[in-house]
Amino acid sequence: MQNRIAGYIVDIPARRIFPGLIHLDEGRIVTIEAVEDHVPKRYILPGFIDAHVHIESSMLVPSEFARLAVRHGTVATVSDPHEIANVLGMEGVEFMIDNGNEVPLKFYFGAPSCVPATRFETAGAEINVDQIRDLMRRDDIKYLSEMMNWPGVLQRDGEVMDKIKAAESEGKPVDGHAPGLKGEQARTYAKAGISTDHESFTLQEAQDKHKAGMKIIIREGSAAKNFEALIPLVKDHSDQLMFCSDDKHPDELVKGHIQDLVKRALQKGYDLFDVLKAACINPVMHYDLDVGYLQEEDPADFIMVDNLADLNILATYIDGQEVFNGYDVLFSRPEVPVVNQFSCEPIDIGDIEIFSEEDEMLVIEARDGQLVTGSSYERILTDEKGKVSPDPVRDILKIVVVNRYKKATPSVGFIRGFGLRAGAISSTVAHDSHNIIAVGTDDTMIVQSINRLIEEKGGICVVDEHGNDACLPLPVAGLMSLEKGEVVAEKYKFLDQKAKSLGSTLTSPFMTLSFMALLVIPQLKISDLGLFDGEKFEIV
Repeated sequence: MQNRIAGYIVDIPARRIFPGLIHLDEGRIVTIEAVEDHVPKRYILPGFIDAHVHIESSMLVPSEFARLAVRHGTVATVSDPHEIANVLGMEGVEFMIDNGNEVPLKFYFGAPSCVPATRFETAGAEINVDQIRDLMRRDDIKYLSEMMNWPGVLQRDGEVMDKIKAAESEGKPVDGHAPGLKGEQARTYAKAGISTDHESFTLQEAQDKHKAGMKIIIREGSAAKNFEALIPLVKDHSDQLMFCSDDKHPDELVKGHIQDLVKRALQKGYDLFDVLKAACINPVMHYDLDVGYLQEEDPADFIMVDNLADLNILATYIDGQEVFNGYDVLFSRPEVPVVNQFSCEPIDIGDIEIFSEEDEMLVIEARDGQLVTGSSYERILTDEKGKVSPDPVRDILKIVVVNRYKKATPSVGFIRGFGLRAGAISSTVAHDSHNIIAVGTDDTMIVQSINRLIEEKGGICVVDEHGNDACLPLPVAGLMSLEKGEVVAEKYKFLDQKAKSLGSTLTSPFMTLSFMALLVIPQLKISDLGLFDGEKFEIV
């Protein structure tokens, strides 16, 4: 039995808009018919695709992420499960695939290429070359996820190249991750078989990577925001562009997704069809996705909007099924099993004390809206015994990483840029190994926040100046909640505002905190093994 849907058809490949009828049968588009009759004043266009996202960063399991994303016209994601893979290995990858299959939104997962991300941190699992080969043979694995070990690529490391060859042998693309690479380094990286990059934060960097042969994925997430710098590429390179969120926290996912980037690009005057090509078609072509883009015989994946400026979503269809009607999500929430790995014990103040005979100490410099950090040597506060203390007046705070997988001595350093005047914040979302990370103005509060997360076996926490703590538990791998997306968003928003009430000036304090252990992004970071120089790629 066929269904007919009428409206103004936005045909991206033909670069035209016309009144028409779409005939559907068994989840596919049978015909698209241009008509002269009156049709409803609504525009029908392909659904949006997030071309690179870590679902785990939303703090929602895939089935719950889907319930928020379809409200914004998202019909598919290209998803890298390396966050949960660093905690649980293959078990985590299977969890994401199985849970994603419970709902209509099309999740396309890659094989995590860097588990663990580096040898300078402790992860919960490893995915080796043989497992990568097994994954690449699967029809439900579409690509090799971002190759974060860019030094290994440049040096043609044997294990790194074996993983790339495993993808190439199955005819599947390899995603890149090359922050700051330009010129000859970018060309060397691309020649290894890398097809994309989403880490560019300047236009010149993106242009160099494009010239080297990589497609550029413009990222606008909760921490890294590169849209403004890179959107000029749309004018001349729309065939080689895609959009992504990479990491998006729940409070922002409630408000918008790829739809927002399309709208912002249109407001800047860029061509409608060029922008929609990047948002709706290029990911399908690059990753060979079974997602339709409003052509005959395609899967019936499309959205309806009220106009082509505001892009208010009137309906979202996936495989011919209406999954959002402009008001309600039209599929149910499945039961979700709890998977986790958490094996550490509570710490005490003595575990994080630092003593020094020096007058200065190396300090991480966090930057708002960026994953990259700086570093500097700063004068430090010490008592008569040489104990080093945080200096909130100068925004020099203590940062601590605790191994969540086994009992070990915490790693301790100092950081500026968070702006806390009192209290502490902590999280088990700490890319990429997801140990416990905390920043604070006082050892007692730092220890309290860390121990609360150990008690919950995962989450994010704030301890205020009075010693009161508030926590969002994340029982699924210490990364994701079991609650409704809207509930998680409200709880996260409360903790975000609480952190800001303690003085943090960061746009997203918890997202920024989560990246302070991301060693593959320069310059100075910290893992459970110590301070790490991301340019020299060594513990310092």
